[in-house]
Amino acid sequence: MTLLLVADPDPALVAGVSAELEDHAVRVITSTDGAEALLIAGAEHPDAVLAATALPTIGGAAFVRTLASRTGIPVVLGVSAGDGPAAAEALAAGAAACVARPYRVSELLPILLALRPAEATGPVLQVGTLRLDPASLSVQYADRPVRLPMRELRLLQLLMSNADKVVTREQIHDAVWGGVQNSNTVTVHVQRLRQRLGDDQHDPRLILTIRGVGYRLVPPAA
Repeated sequence: MTLLLVADPDPALVAGVSAELEDHAVRVITSTDGAEALLIAGAEHPDAVLAATALPTIGGAAFVRTLASRTGIPVVLGVSAGDGPAAAEALAAGAAACVARPYRVSELLPILLALRPAEATGPVLQVGTLRLDPASLSVQYADRPVRLPMRELRLLQLLMSNADKVVTREQIHDAVWGGVQNSNTVTVHVQRLRQRLGDDQHDPRLILTIRGVGYRLVPPAA
């Protein structure tokens, strides 16, 4: 089930779309305030956020920018009549997509499906002292278990499958996010993956940044 945070100042509108989404395996948590929604996103780690462009306390663009820099959670922007300039600013800040507000489930569902983390499938991968088993969703690094959320596990699986080769940002978007692009999402998730694996953010030895292209995983020696 997809976990969606809906940040919108209209409780009646939110209640209506939430009830419909529940019938499509989408669990909804709600907030009517931008600042509160940021706190909820940090605590609950939803798969995506649906946010009205005009949010109280923190506007749409600032909300998107803050969420992208802290979590990498994709934001779908709800745009009302007259929101054009603010919506353009929020898209430039990194919103993943826009939908018309009031919301229509028929428009929301395809976007949410594209943003849903892809399931990990395939053989067990062993790259140096790094081991990933898609069947059990388990990762071990130097015989130490590492717990990873699904998107980071898929990202690591892609990098391990192409060990010592450069994986472009476009390839990562296609494989892990279904082609839905957000300028900061890959960067944030690579940073989080490095952190969980104990790789140095400033001088990485495991996941190298290939500037302007993508990333390369270096097989860790014993």
